[in-house]
Amino acid sequence: MFTVGPSALAAPGAIHSFASFETTFAKRYTNEERLLRAPIFSSNLARILAQNAKYDRNESSWYAAVNPYTDLTNAEFRAQRTSKDLSIPPEAHLAGRAPTFTTPLKDLPARIDWREFKSAKVVTPVKNQGQCGSCWAFSAAEALESAYALAAGTDAPVLSSQQIVSCAPNPKKCGGTGGCAGSTQPLAFNYTEMAGLSLDKDYPYTQMTGTCEPTKIKPFVQNAGYVVLPTNNYTAVMSAVATVAPLAISIAAGTKNFQHYGGGVYDGDCGWVQDHAVGLVGYGTDNGKDYWIVRNSWTAGWGEAGYMRLRRYGEGKEPCGMDTKPGDGSACEGDTKPVKYCGKCAVLSGTSYPIGVTKASTNGDRAVA
Repeated sequence: MFTVGPSALAAPGAIHSFASFETTFAKRYTNEERLLRAPIFSSNLARILAQNAKYDRNESSWYAAVNPYTDLTNAEFRAQRTSKDLSIPPEAHLAGRAPTFTTPLKDLPARIDWREFKSAKVVTPVKNQGQCGSCWAFSAAEALESAYALAAGTDAPVLSSQQIVSCAPNPKKCGGTGGCAGSTQPLAFNYTEMAGLSLDKDYPYTQMTGTCEPTKIKPFVQNAGYVVLPTNNYTAVMSAVATVAPLAISIAAGTKNFQHYGGGVYDGDCGWVQDHAVGLVGYGTDNGKDYWIVRNSWTAGWGEAGYMRLRRYGEGKEPCGMDTKPGDGSACEGDTKPVKYCGKCAVLSGTSYPIGVTKASTNGDRAVA
């Protein structure tokens, strides 16, 4: 029996009408927009209720929820909340040699959640990328935040995703064309290694690509490089998130079920088209179902206060599939070869993290992580 929350159908604050949806999420429509959005909401709500009936009958380990995106078609949702491409360019693998993790999996902690780190707040509050395909920049900035907190022994600073969106170059169009049109976390780490990264308050987020504004750049942290873990390597990802820090990862997140995830251990459909960058902050087990703890950038109104527990199967047991649309999820410009990805929602498809993260300084003082 799954016990990961209250009855999904009778949960406090459950929304079952378009009028209550409008009020709860402060939606403001023209009369024409309301005529368009109401039937979309009704269709999505029917899907949500059907999933939650399965959850209440103990036939599913996850439930859905009405959220700010329930008035969007799935095509609209994908266009607004994911990136077109999230490939890791081949040259990124030269940036940092992946360490050899020697601790056997059986000796790793049974549960890791970096949100619960005792000495300092390692994970900043959940953010909102808005209607911009900037998930890659949020994923990278959040990994830098956590790495700095662990290195400095202080609460994680809120760093500027916008500086990465507006300033990080992408000459080979890997992961998209840059900015709100998508890029990759390794390219972000490559940029911050050279330029450093400002605080969010100094270079605030705008939900637009914009142009790079050097006058806003006031470097607060800087990394000495980054590591890209081997693709589809369960052991490396488990070891890194347990012993290093929260990680930057990429997943397939464009399905209707993923759009309306509300809570529980998600094992629903998501396919293999890698199209979204997120963070990995730990793992655990709930009633015999192992899971990853995934941090999203779709506000705390999505999922479990902005997080998802994604089904984890174990070494040698992870499902695999082919991304047959590399132009949508795994390719640099001109690369059309299908790619094999493993893990639920392609969670093992692309993992990286910054190394040598310190406070940006002109005096050479570097307390390296």
